[in-house]
Amino acid sequence: MQPSNITPPIESRLPQVGTTIFTVMSALAQQHGAVNLGQGFPDFDCDPALLDLVSAAMREGLNQYPPMPGVAPLRQAVAHKVEALYGRHYDPDTEVTITAGATQAILTAVLCCVHPGDEVIVLEPCYDSYAPNIELAGGVVVRVPLTPGSFRPDFARIAAAITPRTRLIMVNSPHNPSATVWTAAEMQQLANLLAPTDILLISDEVYEHMVFDGVPHVSAASIPALASRCFVVSSFGKTYHVTGWKVGYVVAPAPLMAEFRKVHQFNVFTVNTPMQHGLARYMAEPRHYLELPAFYQRKRDLFRAGLAATRLRMLPSEGSYFQCVDYALVSDLPEAKFCEWLTTEIGVAAIPLSAFYADGFEQRIARLCFAKRDETLQTALQRLQKL
Repeated sequence: MQPSNITPPIESRLPQVGTTIFTVMSALAQQHGAVNLGQGFPDFDCDPALLDLVSAAMREGLNQYPPMPGVAPLRQAVAHKVEALYGRHYDPDTEVTITAGATQAILTAVLCCVHPGDEVIVLEPCYDSYAPNIELAGGVVVRVPLTPGSFRPDFARIAAAITPRTRLIMVNSPHNPSATVWTAAEMQQLANLLAPTDILLISDEVYEHMVFDGVPHVSAASIPALASRCFVVSSFGKTYHVTGWKVGYVVAPAPLMAEFRKVHQFNVFTVNTPMQHGLARYMAEPRHYLELPAFYQRKRDLFRAGLAATRLRMLPSEGSYFQCVDYALVSDLPEAKFCEWLTTEIGVAAIPLSAFYADGFEQRIARLCFAKRDETLQTALQRLQKL
């Protein structure tokens, strides 16, 4: 008989999950005084007007539980934005839900439709929450690589991965980590592929307002054949430089949203009330998101101009706030070791692209984040130019 003061053993639901590369690299950056271009969040403040709107909501007494799917003004603002940009109307009452960030939105969407044994296709490299979300639902992760080098979708490989057990496919554009953006033709090709099936879609569009060079973002909401089977996910945190607020949203057809809300109400129930009201009021001025592509393109161009003076080969950065670089002319180290060396010896932290693959696929590519103040980027570039 065991002593009563011994903690009973627990069988892990996620036995393969340990400390993430983001935690490791951030700790290393802090230890060595490196400029942290590894983690994907801004080091600058949001618009003070947004803070004032949230503070005003607090002072007005909007501090108790809001409705489970989110406050009506914010759901209405989301529906208006999506229809204005992408041409599809979502009913604010039955087809829009405010979430505790995009990560919770994706987990909730997976849990509401994936049953034990169902297969879910993810396209690698992919954001690190996708596979654990599927495993928590009892689903089977089916990994299909994006084309190495270009990171374009390989529809022949996607089609080959579809089986009678396929329940869901997850796509992400603009793409983290590669900074590629799906074209209208690629989104339509996905629609054609899924048309004869009952496969559902999660479209992770958290970087929807960071698409560059005059190219429009092609949302799954804009393609009727995709919208009818899709949970479209976005993030106020990414759009308004408030990642720590953890507020996002999902739009989906009413039958899908009804199932989503069943999980949502027992997962987080609802989301921070005054922030929802502040965001709703802030969204009344569309320029706050319409001007974001130009804001980040200027930072991208500044960063790329500095990288041109190094031996790092820049991959295209079509969207998001990431820049991937091929370091083959600098080092033959594996990606994780190179990023450690870059942090400790050069003083700039990056993330290995191999961390976004289950098998650690190596391409000698590192991901850098340019969502930083200009002076932060200039400091990083001065150090990188030693290369």
